[in-house]
Amino acid sequence: MHRIEWYLEYEIQKNRPGLLGDISSLLGMLEINIATINGVDEGRRGMLLLARNDEQISRLESIISTMDTIQMTKLRQPKLRDRLAVRHGRYIQRDADDKKTFRFIRDELGLLVDFMAELYKQEGHKLIGIRGMPRVGKTESIVAASVCANKKWLFVSSTLLKQTIRNQLIQAEYNENNLYILDGVVSTRRASEKHWQLVREIMRMPAVKVIEHPDIFVENSEYSIDDFDYIIELRHNPDEEITYEMAPKNNMFNGSEFSGFDF
Repeated sequence: MHRIEWYLEYEIQKNRPGLLGDISSLLGMLEINIATINGVDEGRRGMLLLARNDEQISRLESIISTMDTIQMTKLRQPKLRDRLAVRHGRYIQRDADDKKTFRFIRDELGLLVDFMAELYKQEGHKLIGIRGMPRVGKTESIVAASVCANKKWLFVSSTLLKQTIRNQLIQAEYNENNLYILDGVVSTRRASEKHWQLVREIMRMPAVKVIEHPDIFVENSEYSIDDFDYIIELRHNPDEEITYEMAPKNNMFNGSEFSGFDF
C-alpha cells in the first residue's frame, strides 16, 4: 500500500531514559513507520515518517498534544530543509527578512553541497546566486554539488584556474541538463558584448544557472536580484562581512601568454 511521507519535529520538555522508545512505540501502535530520525537542534528531534492516511497523522497529533514530556513544533509533509536537517543533524540558516537567502559557514560545506545538489535536481529554469569572500569554497562547492546531482557543469566565466570568458558554446553544450556557472565580476567587468549575447541566451534556457557575486552581476546588467530563485551566502565564520573591495586576482600566469582564456 502506498505510504505518504511526513515530517515530525518535537522539542524535549522533560528528558528521561526511554523517551525515544516510548515515542517509537506510539508510532508503532499507530502503524506509522519511521524512515529517518536525528537530532536537528539542541533539545529537538526530527523524524521522517511514513503513514498510510491522514487519519493516522491526526491521531498522532492528538496524542502528542496530551504529552508533557515533548512539545510538537512541526508536523507536515517534508520540505527540502526538513530532509536535510534530518540527514545532517542541523537546520540550514535562513534569512529572517529574505526567505530565499540561505547562510552557511565553511565548516558546513557538506550541508551546502547537499543543499545545492537537491536544487540542481529540480527541473526547469533555476537561477542561484552565491556570495562569499575569495577562497571560502564557492566554486568548489558548486562543482561538488554538480557531481552529486549527476550534472555536467560548464564555466561560462570563471577565475578558478585563470580568467575564463566564453563567447560561444558548441552545439553539444546547449543542454537543459547542464549546469552553467558564471562569475559576476568577470562577466560584468572584463567581458565583451559577444560574451553577453551568450549570457542572455543561457539565461533564457530552462536550465540551472549559478552566478558567483550576484550583486556585482545585477549592478552591471539588466538583471535584478529579484530574478534569482535562491541566494546562498558562504562565510569563513558567522560574523564575516562579505565585501567586494579587496577581491584579489589570481596571478598564476601573469606575464605569460596564458594570462587568460577568451574563446
